[in-house]
Amino acid sequence: MKISLNWLKDYIAIDLAPERIDRILTDTGLEVEGVEKIEAVKGGLQGVVIGEVLTCERHPDADRLNITTVNLGEGEPVQIVCGAPNVAAGQKVVVATVGCTLYPNPDEPFKIKKSKIRGVESHGMICAEDELGMGKSHDGIMVLAADAIPGTPASEFFNLGDDYLIEIGLTPNRADAMGHIGVARDLKAYLNVHENAQLEINRPDVSAFKVGEVINPVAIEVEDRERCPRYCGVTIEGVEVKASPEWLQKRLRTIGLSPINNIVDVTNYVMHELGTPLHAFDAGVVNGKVRVRTAKAGETIVTLDEEERKLSETDLVIANASEAMCIAGVFGGIQSGVSDSTKAIFLESAVFNPVSVRKTARANGLNTDASFRFERGVDPELTMYALKRAALLIQEVAGGEVAMAPVDNYPEPIKPFQVSFNSVRCNQLIGVNIPETEMEKILTNLDISVVEKNDADWMLEVPAYRVDVQREADVVEEVLRIYGFNNVPLPEKLNTSLSYRPKPDKEGLKNQVADLLVGFGAFELLNNSLTKAAYVEELGQDVLLPERHVRMLNPLSNELDVMRQTLLFSSLEVVAYNQNRQRSDIKAFEFGKVYHKFESGYHENERLLIILSGKREQENWNSTSEVVSYYTMKGLVNALFGRLGLANMTSEKALKSSLLEDGVQLITGKQKTGEMGRISKKMKKYFGIKQDVFVADLDWDALVQSSVMNKVKYTELPKTQAVRRDFSLLLDKQVTFAEIQDIARKSDKKLLQDVGLFDVYEGKNMEEGKKSYAVSFVFQDKEKTLKDEQVDAIMNRIREGLEKELNAQLR
Repeated sequence: MKISLNWLKDYIAIDLAPERIDRILTDTGLEVEGVEKIEAVKGGLQGVVIGEVLTCERHPDADRLNITTVNLGEGEPVQIVCGAPNVAAGQKVVVATVGCTLYPNPDEPFKIKKSKIRGVESHGMICAEDELGMGKSHDGIMVLAADAIPGTPASEFFNLGDDYLIEIGLTPNRADAMGHIGVARDLKAYLNVHENAQLEINRPDVSAFKVGEVINPVAIEVEDRERCPRYCGVTIEGVEVKASPEWLQKRLRTIGLSPINNIVDVTNYVMHELGTPLHAFDAGVVNGKVRVRTAKAGETIVTLDEEERKLSETDLVIANASEAMCIAGVFGGIQSGVSDSTKAIFLESAVFNPVSVRKTARANGLNTDASFRFERGVDPELTMYALKRAALLIQEVAGGEVAMAPVDNYPEPIKPFQVSFNSVRCNQLIGVNIPETEMEKILTNLDISVVEKNDADWMLEVPAYRVDVQREADVVEEVLRIYGFNNVPLPEKLNTSLSYRPKPDKEGLKNQVADLLVGFGAFELLNNSLTKAAYVEELGQDVLLPERHVRMLNPLSNELDVMRQTLLFSSLEVVAYNQNRQRSDIKAFEFGKVYHKFESGYHENERLLIILSGKREQENWNSTSEVVSYYTMKGLVNALFGRLGLANMTSEKALKSSLLEDGVQLITGKQKTGEMGRISKKMKKYFGIKQDVFVADLDWDALVQSSVMNKVKYTELPKTQAVRRDFSLLLDKQVTFAEIQDIARKSDKKLLQDVGLFDVYEGKNMEEGKKSYAVSFVFQDKEKTLKDEQVDAIMNRIREGLEKELNAQLR
């Protein structure tokens, strides 16, 4: 949310530096994400002063140039060559001095230098309006009033009034701070409490509001009071739709809004002032009647963005007698909108149910300034005030007369919240003793009234606009944020006791694995648990199913409407994001939960996803440009399983029903603990990824559970030598090394220590459909030296097993 400092000062009498306001707002919970100076004229007219033309003579070598001497208020007068036809002695003018920079075009700065023009020195420039960036006129130089004082800085003379834009990262709970007055309220509370100021909020006076001749009454019917508890409206006749005055346009531009016309600009202005959205309809389209109703089946509306939208029967609309004119609280319709031909308007100010607005906005893929506020909850007590405030401003900038008594359809007023509060418990939760007088002062400055006291037990009345303060804990938070988080002292010594650590220690194992992966050069990812349903629908490949989605009841957007079923898709977003910024070498991992909905109920499972792509090593003069491969991933996963003590208990099987391809399943004991492989071409194309991406998707819950089987044993180092034998095997191409390893280990479980693959050959002079593997076998008896006969017997069993099960041939 964007706040203008000059605009803010209309409501609270402060004279604080922007940096100080930044600190106060952040300390009170309205985190300031940035402060930007907004210059009325780019460059701020630095180095530009008011001058007086003392003499003006024709240039001897140019008919259209004049040589002038100009008094700049101090020092000797300077000589300036000027080509303007209207320059004359005795004028007060605007002078850009040598060294200053002008911005006639914001993107093309122009620096003033000492120069010679047709042989005559010139020390500056007498400026026209467009050369200063203050207008478009270039008919001649600006001639000022005779009382202008030479030497006055131009920025001071023109009273440019630079502003500061304060950008606040507004959290969803702070519905009270969705306008400038709400932000001013927090400043008031802080300064009144900490600096004993006596500040009040200066709300604009609406006492001048009056009804003229009643010539355009509108009947208002609210058919769904649950979704629209309050609806106010009034008509204004005789308006002239045109561009807004400069002050109004400047205010809107400062906070990043584009002016549209004086009527719409006023509704936007009041919304950003009070936090209460309004909407103006062309009264001719309203035609005497407004109905607040749910949409009819199949009903459509063309919204202001010229898109036709099909409404559902759960959408609330503002309609006339025959058709919908506006999606309530979200977006207006183009047919009922204010246009240049509009002569009368119907002005709406309402309260809509936050859940209803949120669902409608998400269903229609809309996110507007109005829906942003209604979704969080607007102040029901400001509805009529906002209507009168906007009506007065419209009359000021567009003329016209109120043509009906304002209607306030509010049958069941929303009451303030009653909250029980205990001051002793408040101090216990905060960890510091705040005097009750100061506590009450904080609450009073936040418009929270103490209606009853019984020693430490208080009964509070919280205004209806504070939808986030309905429990004692919420009140404690309010006290703390104004008292100041930084004012709670931290003790020099903290006492604690060792807690029971479960076995296996899930967090301890996670730290060990994270350290291993970081040591490999990987970065840890932390992605949102929310994602979009379209991923599963388009890429699920019958592995992930749409019916297993855990859907959000009130999604923030269509991009975040379900809980993730896999960590893969959000990680591929990271790969694509980095690749598009020339960071294509990716090594990353993420611990996170995935969520599924089954007939038996909901299920959570914690996973570990590892993702590799690009070059193995950082590009350097003495490094190779080798890229990561499946075997890079396999080596890393083997190291991980070894770190958990599960390497000897884990086997591999062919992939079945997987999002990955060209990979394997990992089986620890009898339990599937993950899979690794490469993403498909379809996924690469979907995410716009241009290189191979290798993935290991591991079941972290299963790995932790399996780690219980890991028994650490200590043995003496063997005193005997190991014996190595090799086989060169001719195999079918589809045979994997894992199958060879399994057969070898089944042949001997005592003396065979290791099986390795040290050469693979496929290609020239090789029978079609075949490949060659060179496999090593290491044997050792830790008690006595092995004999050739023992090793030969085991090798024969291995050979027989390979020939029988894999149709292998010795070469």
